Amino acid sequence: MKRILIAALVSTVVGGAAYAASASNTAALSNAARPATDTSRDEFRKPAELMDFAGIKPGMTVVDLLPGGGYYTHLFAKAVGPQGKVIAYFGVQYDARLTTAGKDPNNQFTDLKQLYPNLSVQHAPLAQFSTPQPVDLIWTSDNYHDTHNASYATDVAAMNKGIFAALKPGGYFIVVDHRAVKGAGAGATEALHRQDEDIAKREIEAAGFKLVAESNILTNAADDDSKRVFEAGEHDHTDQMVLKFQKPL
Repeated sequence: MKRILIAALVSTVVGGAAYAASASNTAALSNAARPATDTSRDEFRKPAELMDFAGIKPGMTVVDLLPGGGYYTHLFAKAVGPQGKVIAYFGVQYDARLTTAGKDPNNQFTDLKQLYPNLSVQHAPLAQFSTPQPVDLIWTSDNYHDTHNASYATDVAAMNKGIFAALKPGGYFIVVDHRAVKGAGAGATEALHRQDEDIAKREIEAAGFKLVAESNILTNAADDDSKRVFEAGEHDHTDQMVLKFQKPL
């Protein structure tokens, strides 16, 4: 009974083929500056639907946490418009991996910053997460599980508290990640690069957040949630959780 009552307090958003995205998010997808390697993934990643679910609008300040190659950074910078801001936040753990690969972390997104005057890049330890000013929304896609792994060596509880502190009252933390089979436990993050959804919810709520909505936009019942994400054909076709947490007003 308690589980049913809790579930009733969380809204569920259903993705569908006839979905019509907002004008600003549709325009972001049509951005000619996006590379073909990004646009070719839109069919499976459903970015317009996800950005609408998140509530991304012109004028917002959005953090793209662990942005990878910038798939969502391009989209956010266009969607929030010239009056908005985007912070691409690279943890120093990721910087170390770039250095090992012979790349200069300080050069990350130099080209994107030239394209988007509203974009800034921040390098800092994930466990000391903070932003120069309070922000409207913090987003992480397919990376929350990585913060648990040895290669990142992050104090996840401290990171989540930092994220909570950086948001404006009423601000949102959006977590999209590869879903592990229910009850998989903490080991799934390293072994499969998937996240046990119940663990993620407990960790994030422990920082003070309220889970206010979930979406099945990226639910894929045909996916084997016990399969490693990087096996052939998996990465953009996995069963994924889409969670929306709010900092209380």
